[in-house]
Amino acid sequence: MSVFAGLETFLYILSVILYYPVIAGLVLLTFWMVICFGGFLREYIERRQGKFYALQRYKTALEEELRSICYSAGKDNSSNTEISARLERLLQKFEHELIKSRDKISFAIRVGPALGLMGTLIPMGVALASLAQGDMPKMASNMVTAFNATTVGLANGVISYLMSLVKERWVRKDIKEMEYLTEIAFHRLKFKTLEPENLRKEVDIDEILKE
Repeated sequence: MSVFAGLETFLYILSVILYYPVIAGLVLLTFWMVICFGGFLREYIERRQGKFYALQRYKTALEEELRSICYSAGKDNSSNTEISARLERLLQKFEHELIKSRDKISFAIRVGPALGLMGTLIPMGVALASLAQGDMPKMASNMVTAFNATTVGLANGVISYLMSLVKERWVRKDIKEMEYLTEIAFHRLKFKTLEPENLRKEVDIDEILKE
């Protein structure tokens, strides 16, 4: 019995030690969600105004890559496979950046409720111990903390989930547009820019994508 009592004491001490990191984590997560919401709201307004900065950055990078491809083609006759690989690598790089921007929000969908649950159960254990000792004020204080932790954790999870839904739609739309730009640029690059008389010209992405 003494062994089990020792294990129970160890678990109790461990849960009490985790209490402060959990509460600190909830507070930090809340501040992070406020920052993310500000960025989300700014991006929403920008998109409503027709400003798609991610696509603009990709078009700029694609222009630079096309210039590099044309210069290389003029020197060593790059194959279509090599050109496709270089454009694919550029596309994957920007897709990864978009996914990372989404993950900065979506991770809180599970982390928020998990921290809220931990912030609930730990004070409840302390509250039950206080009840057994007849310390009602301490028990009431821990119960209030437990319910507050639940509320904050679930709120972070819900807000993160709603923002993540919209962000996921934006990311998918941007990735499809990037894939379209890359595919069109590759096919028209083969027939237009890589012709001998065009190898040394400046590359204009809008000119390449022009119908």
